[in-house]
Amino acid sequence: MKKILVANRGEIAIRVMKTAQKMGIKTVAVYSTVDRNAPHVKFADEAVCIGGAPSSESYLLGSKIIEVAKSLNVDAIHPGYGFLSENADFAEECENNNIIFIGPKSKAIRVMGSKLAAKEAVKEYNIPMVPGVDEAITDIEKAKVAARKIGFPILIKASAGGGGKGMRVVESEDDFEAQMNRAISEAIAAFGDGSVFIEKYVSSPRHIEIQVMADSHGNILYLFERECSIQRRHQKVIEEAPSSVLSPELRKKMGEAAVLVAKSCDYLGAGTVEFLLDENNNFYFLEMNTRLQVEHPVTEWITKTDLVELQIRVARGEALIIKQEDLQIKGHAVELRVYAEDPMNDFLPSVGHLDVYQLPIGENIRVDNGFEQGMDIPIYYDPMLAKLITYGETREEAIQLMIKAIDDYHVEGVQTTLPFGKFVFEHEAFRSGNFDTHFVKKYYYADVLKIQMNKEAEIAAIVALKQYFEDQKIVRLSI
Repeated sequence: MKKILVANRGEIAIRVMKTAQKMGIKTVAVYSTVDRNAPHVKFADEAVCIGGAPSSESYLLGSKIIEVAKSLNVDAIHPGYGFLSENADFAEECENNNIIFIGPKSKAIRVMGSKLAAKEAVKEYNIPMVPGVDEAITDIEKAKVAARKIGFPILIKASAGGGGKGMRVVESEDDFEAQMNRAISEAIAAFGDGSVFIEKYVSSPRHIEIQVMADSHGNILYLFERECSIQRRHQKVIEEAPSSVLSPELRKKMGEAAVLVAKSCDYLGAGTVEFLLDENNNFYFLEMNTRLQVEHPVTEWITKTDLVELQIRVARGEALIIKQEDLQIKGHAVELRVYAEDPMNDFLPSVGHLDVYQLPIGENIRVDNGFEQGMDIPIYYDPMLAKLITYGETREEAIQLMIKAIDDYHVEGVQTTLPFGKFVFEHEAFRSGNFDTHFVKKYYYADVLKIQMNKEAEIAAIVALKQYFEDQKIVRLSI
């Protein structure tokens, strides 16, 4: 493998290219017209414009990307995450054009891309699943009968969905029809498929995911868990590894279950098996993400591995040289997704110009970044600017370093999730480890953040005034 095309943009494109460069592999960037001066374009050995700013005219044009790859004698394509990363047709088109797709085979993507097909695939392995229907439903009366049988509260989920779209919690039968209609129309709009399924709503869950890696020689590893319970709109904002609530026995049990999920679809490469964990430490299979995850750096830090390097090695047919017994958890890592969003206005995207953009630096601080000072934030893509990751020998150490790193991360021109991140990392519920996926709903509202930011501004003003008087004394003494 001498040349890889990265079919993505921003921080993940640079992340993949850094490992390729370390392995002596040339890289090709693709970009849209609005990204022509983006850092990932400058970082690559070669770069090709593939179309207009909207992703439907550029980053989602699978056939065009394959044409570029063929014209530049590319050996493999890494899709990153988002865009075409879980598109089975794109993976199949790569296969048909003798280009290695750095990810699972198209069949595994298809199976795990449908929540119902995924449940069917893992059924024979006796993996625990949330009670619910095992078929897609669009008929409201039929769905109502099923919901009664399961018992309220229930969760309606789009079969083809992800990212919280087409998902509705229904507390009582009175709300069922309206919520079912909303879920179906949202699923059609987001995925072109209105089929939904129903399952029991686990009221106080934690979201725990297991990182797996599989080669083409029958080896499957689990690289422990990530805690992903801090979410807004069913989407993760803060992740950590390991989880503070898993015992070694439960960790092993969940890891082995994740390996069986990978086995059920003949998996290849890096994947993530997601579970819900209830208050009694019962876990339930949720879904499998057939790609590298946004939060992969926390796993890399606690296992001392490079997941992208393992992906590339496995894709070129090598056997995994790491054995399960070689893997150990070392220390603790936390990650904050730095979005251009306004946490004081319901996390709405905050587009604009990066007047100031200075990253924190220091030992055990990692920033996977896709932007530079002076750039505009495009409206066409996910508003994530970067991922801020810190590491410590203990959880407390990693959290304290994260708070310092947030203070040293300076952004002006757009609103970001940095103040929200600081709020979470300083909050007693998070620090104690006693939280679930309802953290934001329970503890966070914009006024709390405003009070906190005003206090910090007051303290900063007092410190500045004190410093001014100290400076004045020095000036008077020197006269």
